[in-house]
Amino acid sequence: MSGDPSQEDEEYIFAKISYVGFVDQLGLEGVVILKSNDGKEFPMRAFSGEVARHISRFQEGDKGSIPTIYNLVEEIAVMQDLLLVKVHVYQSGSVLRANLYFKSKKGEIILRNYRASDSIALAAYYDIPIKVRKGLFEEAIER
Repeated sequence: MSGDPSQEDEEYIFAKISYVGFVDQLGLEGVVILKSNDGKEFPMRAFSGEVARHISRFQEGDKGSIPTIYNLVEEIAVMQDLLLVKVHVYQSGSVLRANLYFKSKKGEIILRNYRASDSIALAAYYDIPIKVRKGLFEEAIER
């Protein structure tokens, strides 16, 4: 990846959460389908059912109580006057990761290499854009 954030941004496309559910009947493993503006889909799984439930609740507008780890991010952001503005999802080895982009009065702060599922949950909580590396949609089509 290049050091130029604007060039890096061009390697990603906007996606929205089109489906949240479970892989198994017990709800232990979650699945999210991300859909691009042109209709391409990228299924994401192999994360906890608990995170899937949070994403689903946040999408439905239930933001009254948030899990401790997301609350931690919220408190730090408020204390430091940071605003989460977007999430970039990409593959790192065999797992999905995400970068979280915060804006402040002093500029942009990027937190790199966090779990994609938690990052998508934060994006759902804050109603912010999710951008997915273009290649992930292409790989999903090939499967």
